[in-house]
Amino acid sequence: MWATIAISGDAARGLALGQGSRHLPGPTRVLGFKMSRAPQLHFANSLGVMKFIFKLLGNDPRYERWRWQMFALTWLGYAGLYLTRKSFSIAKTGIGEGTEVGLLDSQMAWIDFGYLMAYAIGQFIWGITADRIGTRKVILSGMLVSILAGVMMGVSTLPLALGVFFFIQGLCQSTGWAPLTKNVSNFFSQRERGTIMGMWCTNYAIGGVVASALAAWAASRWGYQYAFFVPAGVLLCIWFLFVFFQRNRPEDVGLPSIEEYHGEKQNAGVETDSKPEHSWANIISVLKDPMVRMLAVVYFFLKPTRYAILFWGPVYITEKLGTRGETSGFMDGAIATLFELAGPLSVLIAGIVTDKVFGSRRMPVAVTCLLSLSVVLFLMDNLPANRLALGAGFFMIGILLYAPDSLISGTAAVDFGTRKGAGTAAGLINGFGSFGAVLGGTLPGLVKEQWGWDGIFHSLSISILIAGVLLLPQWNRLPESRNRPEAS
Repeated sequence: MWATIAISGDAARGLALGQGSRHLPGPTRVLGFKMSRAPQLHFANSLGVMKFIFKLLGNDPRYERWRWQMFALTWLGYAGLYLTRKSFSIAKTGIGEGTEVGLLDSQMAWIDFGYLMAYAIGQFIWGITADRIGTRKVILSGMLVSILAGVMMGVSTLPLALGVFFFIQGLCQSTGWAPLTKNVSNFFSQRERGTIMGMWCTNYAIGGVVASALAAWAASRWGYQYAFFVPAGVLLCIWFLFVFFQRNRPEDVGLPSIEEYHGEKQNAGVETDSKPEHSWANIISVLKDPMVRMLAVVYFFLKPTRYAILFWGPVYITEKLGTRGETSGFMDGAIATLFELAGPLSVLIAGIVTDKVFGSRRMPVAVTCLLSLSVVLFLMDNLPANRLALGAGFFMIGILLYAPDSLISGTAAVDFGTRKGAGTAAGLINGFGSFGAVLGGTLPGLVKEQWGWDGIFHSLSISILIAGVLLLPQWNRLPESRNRPEAS
């Protein structure tokens, strides 16, 4: 016999209107208990009962579809931006000394420097802009100009032209992180944000690997120009997906806010939540927030290590193994990619642990990883010169670095900036971090000349230690703590 559910007429009308998802008016009888004049819904005969069940459990299928649609689109969008970001690094072998273009290493270094500076400056601009006008306009414009800049780099041969277009590329790339984290925050609440952002932050690790592979394949097949053309073409497809399927907020498609949907009480005492979402007052309030500023400073000290490993890791491994300049050195240098491959695993675990173990507190995981990473970096150059040991070392650095990186620049930025000021908070934090990235990409070469690789790793260890010590007093900090008297 099919199980039946009986509900009152008023309740049925409420469900039909999309109301009463948690509290049904009138009495309810389940599994065969009869109630006079109440319509009976049969599982076998009505697909609509599934919607009733979802509503009874607090899950609206339409709302859930939009949430995961936006998760997938924003993940793909940020990963997709790496397609045009990675093109120049792959194309360098085709435009360097001894080629038709013949760029000097010093010229390519200055082009990289211009890109990094543009990226850092753009973080401050686009985060605030996203809070003012919404993610959609910012990211669609950034993607489209990024595609055009990539194509223009593919047809350019003059150093000045390449520098100008890569500078523009840096500004376009910076439209990604802060606006898209804001977009995600509008569809996922604080209690689930650690887990969600842990999954979402796999985009820059996976995106970087895929982008490098695609550009390298295209360049090896048709020439270095196609390291620009093919990735730009793929990003154009992603751009069209954004045009048709992306929205800024649940309210834009007639749905309630995420706080209403989850029945969560908003932090009414938090200054940023009491102001209009797109107001300058809200943005200024976020910029003045002490915790947001603290996270920005911490990220400045964290980011140099990530970029030092990305830019100089392959060089270190080949020198340590004595294979630099040899054919086998290319494979040895690839050992450094274990650092990036550790990223997705690290951010996933970190996000889940902060939600499930520490009750949405991000700082315990971040501090523990930073202090542990400081020790690993200090001892790194003492590892034996063999591939297994070095691979394990780089993987461990990736595990300990990507977790606090994603928590500080993504999850905590949204937590403490609130979803209304998420773009501004993420932009400020990542802007400071990007200036740190400039140092991480350039200073190791200078430090190495004076103090060797040991000096580089010790310098990075000290920088990470400073970041960990700065965060240590915030161990139990939650955004809600700003509402309490002791936090005022």
